[in-house]
Amino acid sequence: PMGWTSENVAQDFNITREDMDELAALSHKRASEAQRTGKFTEIVPVEGFSKSESGERTRIIVDKDDGIRHDSTAAALGKIRSAFPQWGGGKTTGGNASQITDGAAAVLLMRRKKAEELGLPILAKYVTTSVAGLAPRIMGIGPTYAIPMVLEQTGLSIGDVDLFEINEAFASMYVYCVRKLGLDIEKVNVNGGAIALGHPLDKYSILYFILSGLDMLCVSTRDRCSPSCNR
Repeated sequence: PMGWTSENVAQDFNITREDMDELAALSHKRASEAQRTGKFTEIVPVEGFSKSESGERTRIIVDKDDGIRHDSTAAALGKIRSAFPQWGGGKTTGGNASQITDGAAAVLLMRRKKAEELGLPILAKYVTTSVAGLAPRIMGIGPTYAIPMVLEQTGLSIGDVDLFEINEAFASMYVYCVRKLGLDIEKVNVNGGAIALGHPLDKYSILYFILSGLDMLCVSTRDRCSPSCNR
């Protein structure tokens, strides 16, 4: 079970509930600011329906992420009860874990020559991919294996990379990866992550690319690394 893997990471690597709630609050804060300042304007509005408690359906337009807790704080998150008290220390909660959400994402890949022929703006360049495996009981810390592999392939160091997007499936794993890799938190998930934005299964790898790619355009960065997990 996924909650079990989060508790295993927290217990094995001495991640505290406070550590997890602090980074969860930061995710919401950053996502809130990104939404407020228009960094998510690439979202294409989708028409759908909302169902009230009485069962009445209302037609709505979905044009923004609605899982962000704009006034979230670590103190408030600290009051949420454990989601998995049966495992380990019960540090994982609905507040410091990703949301299961609906979502869709797309990215268009082509050769540079073709993009130039079509007059399309080149937003980013795909360089390489690495795949790493580890014990399923702590599967969320895969980025600590995959990122060094990518750096070795490209001849880059941690310091050469401008932005990192690390999956926030659970805050315990996010905390561990940042610490283990010695990352500057100011370069990681700068627009929030899955804890605030949700975790649409099978779409999040593309969402990583979009989030970091758009921020590269906003702040003129060059290199970014976006690991994700598969189960």
